[in-house]
Amino acid sequence: MKLNKTILAAGLVLGFASMANAADQGQGTVTFNGSIIDAPCSIAAGSDSQTVEMGQISNVALQNGGKSSSHDFNIKLENCDITTLKTVTTTFGGAESAAVAGLLGITGVAEGAGIAIVDGTGSVITLGQANAEQTLVNGNNTLSFSAYLQGSTVADAIKPGSFSSVADFTLAYQ
Repeated sequence: MKLNKTILAAGLVLGFASMANAADQGQGTVTFNGSIIDAPCSIAAGSDSQTVEMGQISNVALQNGGKSSSHDFNIKLENCDITTLKTVTTTFGGAESAAVAGLLGITGVAEGAGIAIVDGTGSVITLGQANAEQTLVNGNNTLSFSAYLQGSTVADAIKPGSFSSVADFTLAYQ
């Protein structure tokens, strides 16, 4: 009888121990977002929403229409099928700079400059206008761009401070 009680007690202890071992050891949620687009190429994850760090730019460098260093960014296209559409253009949109016509405006404390977006050939892309056609290949493609801050030519227009800006892009296949 004592042996049965001992076995029963050991069984209960082991049962509780296994339940304790099954305690919550971590959990979470994975959310998947995306969209299906009507295009010959997919836009790679991470290319559809990017941040380009412009750095801390001297106000002296921007005086009289001066420019900062360029900062590269890419739009990566995946799984392109160029059976019918073989080229692409990119149009950037956003609020135009009050300080430098045709460039992307900045918001924040800083004033007197605009952001120039340049295509892979070195040509500045005017807001709202498509860049030159870029030829695609089957498979993966990279559309290369860069951006720099350009100051106003108006004397004393440059005001130091933080800034930000947002540009949207639209791809058009031909």
